[in-house]
Amino acid sequence: MVNGLYLEKPGQLTWIDVPVQERLHDDDVKIRVIYGGICGSDIAVYQGKLTHAHYPVIPGHEILGEVVEAGAKAGLKVGQRVVVQPNSYCGTCEQCQAGNANICSGKKSLGINNQGGFSEEFIISSQYVIEVPDALVNERAIFIEPLAVIVHAFKKVSVTKDTAIAIVGCGTEGMLAVALASYYGAKITAVDINDEKLNKAKQHYPNIEICRPEEVSDNQFDVVMEVAGVKSAFEQCIEIVKPGGAIVAIGLPPTAEIPVVTLVRKEITVYGSIIYNVPDDFTKSIDYLLDASFHVEPIISEIISINHFSEAYEKAVSGDYRKIILSFDESISST
Repeated sequence: MVNGLYLEKPGQLTWIDVPVQERLHDDDVKIRVIYGGICGSDIAVYQGKLTHAHYPVIPGHEILGEVVEAGAKAGLKVGQRVVVQPNSYCGTCEQCQAGNANICSGKKSLGINNQGGFSEEFIISSQYVIEVPDALVNERAIFIEPLAVIVHAFKKVSVTKDTAIAIVGCGTEGMLAVALASYYGAKITAVDINDEKLNKAKQHYPNIEICRPEEVSDNQFDVVMEVAGVKSAFEQCIEIVKPGGAIVAIGLPPTAEIPVVTLVRKEITVYGSIIYNVPDDFTKSIDYLLDASFHVEPIISEIISINHFSEAYEKAVSGDYRKIILSFDESISST
């Protein structure tokens, strides 16, 4: 047994001895957790808003750690830092065979319907870990997995210095989209209902425009990325994209009302984008993060000790912060 977070049911989060795999198979590694990023899906599981979540569950899938033990066939050395690719696939369905495992109908995810990684240590097959280069500091390496989501989304469209792009939603994924669009030199407008988030975005990315939803004019953008996951935000995307433009839906509002006549008459292309392709999107994510000119440090709001996990979750749930990261370097004892 090791200590970890345990979500008995929505809203009931404790730090206890958690049941985990104890023996390594030949291709397994044991990971000591360094950082864990609290993601929007972690919040949804905590709040009971994710219909495919299973309880009780150890939460967490954005994991940076260090290999402390490796099976004979794992191909990794003790001391190697790694991040986790947290989704497993059947490998045999039509989509998996076509290289689209991210849309496998049998997909399972750590911290949702498989036990997650917010614990002192855990064991996982080496096929689900990605090595972190020595040159990448922890505070950038923790972004490898969430940035891979944005890397995948940007592959749906062409974004250049001439592209007028709206990023709707300035949470972690939205800000990573701002960072990547800024890296490309695009003409960016960040949209959010939270003035503090907008001001922080402008402070750290001074070349962007910021506005609230009611301030956005229709037919302004070549590309619109919906990252808020809110019904009204998705619906507004259809209005503000230019005729012939594209919408990339990353957020997950349960439903939305689509004005089909507008969609058709404007010849809008709508792309759904879910997680990433492995390993390609992770490799590209690492390449960006190794480039010092790729600016992601402002996206971290706070790094909070696991000793104060309740505070960390409270801040993450509030929606008033960007990325909240749990530090496991000094974990609390089970009570």
